[in-house]
Amino acid sequence: MPSKVWRFLRNLLLLLLGALALVVLVRAFEARSLPDLEPWHRLDLVEEMRAEDLGADMTWSAYRQREARLFAELQRKIAATPASGGYRYAAGHPLGARAGTTDWNRSYESTPTTVRGGVLLLHGLSDSPYSLRHVAALYEAQGYVVVMPRLPGHGTIPAGLLDVQWQDWLAAVRVAAREVRARTGPDRPFHIVGYSNGGALALKYAMDVAEDPDSDLPRPDRLVLISPMIGVGRAAAFSRMLPALGSLPYFEKSLWLDVQPEFNPFKYNSFPVNGAIQSYLLTTTVKAQVRALRLSGDSARLPPILGFQSVLDGTVSTGDVVHALFEQLPANGSELVLFDVNRESIIAPMLTREASGFAATLQSDAPRHFRLSLITNADDHRLAVVERSVAADSRATQSRPLDLAFPPTVYSLSHVALPFPMDDALYGLEPRQDEDFGIRLGTIALHGERGALTVGADQILRMNCNPFFDYLAARITQTTVAD
Repeated sequence: MPSKVWRFLRNLLLLLLGALALVVLVRAFEARSLPDLEPWHRLDLVEEMRAEDLGADMTWSAYRQREARLFAELQRKIAATPASGGYRYAAGHPLGARAGTTDWNRSYESTPTTVRGGVLLLHGLSDSPYSLRHVAALYEAQGYVVVMPRLPGHGTIPAGLLDVQWQDWLAAVRVAAREVRARTGPDRPFHIVGYSNGGALALKYAMDVAEDPDSDLPRPDRLVLISPMIGVGRAAAFSRMLPALGSLPYFEKSLWLDVQPEFNPFKYNSFPVNGAIQSYLLTTTVKAQVRALRLSGDSARLPPILGFQSVLDGTVSTGDVVHALFEQLPANGSELVLFDVNRESIIAPMLTREASGFAATLQSDAPRHFRLSLITNADDHRLAVVERSVAADSRATQSRPLDLAFPPTVYSLSHVALPFPMDDALYGLEPRQDEDFGIRLGTIALHGERGALTVGADQILRMNCNPFFDYLAARITQTTVAD
């Protein structure tokens, strides 16, 4: 009998390995149909920083100097490499910041005359500091020191994400956190704002500090998480195997999940498999650490968290934000704000049951240790929205009108919409005219025959700005006053 069991297990293992190899091979052949790779998918930038470069002796000044050398290297290598359809990488292209204005692909910092506090802002994956520029302005208006690092692998070329690791990003976070505290002194409020992948990094940093009472890293007094990447799709777990053949020139494209024209001046459109791998590894680590802190009691040392999340999110798991993070927190004044779908929209009946019914799944007879707020239609016949909140350790719902409304053509927000106001010059539906980055992605309305574009229609249709940004801004500003 034991020999039969052994043979069965051996055969099962061989079958699984064969199936896995087949999946990898099929994926490698499928990837060959992606558009041709360009220099920005292949170039290696040696000045990019890694975790081993970002130890306790790395200063913010040295970080910025290394970054300047990185961008000089980028310009030299792009200029020396012929390419077609370059958009932001083409010579003389109109995309991006104008001369004499802020280059939002690079790290950003500001210090007010009178310092009331400090904030560290962490952008998302494939993103740049541009994504949190409006939130940074909120803190600047309140007299806060602002430090917003360009995280390793970002702001340059998509190839920067081919071999980056999440530990590189976390090491950069520590360098920037020390700089915030150096500028504010030890007694002023210290906030961390994280968007998407930056939200996972903000939480990881705060948990590391909470676990180590003797840490010399500055302790945040509050976290603000916008579309935080707490969990990603299950398919990401299998992404580690997909680039197995990528070292072979014939299958080089298997290193990439998506290859697109780079027409966004402050975000990559192309996305390598390694980006998905690092997202999976980081979120798996973060969720395990959240559970461990709850069991050990160390979560009592976490700061209050104010979270903002769209009910519909095609990038991260909204369910994990609720269940894997906020439901694990102690009663420390945390709050999660959810932006519902537009239930008045003519498109509402077309929404899937999962999309339209998620908010209802949050109704519970058991009190929560955090405040839960839902921004939703006043009723199914009005575009106007209200804030419906249930306080921590309560079952009673309170409703507050907001003097805000869904635009009639918008059926939901999205993962990327939350940190951008409607008048954002790049992503806004009503872009301001005193800034110009060479393209206005929020107002693109293309019509023609299907199958002709290399960019998917879902990317063009995705909501890129937040009609309720004024609400988000007011809630964040309240935290600066409270602290």
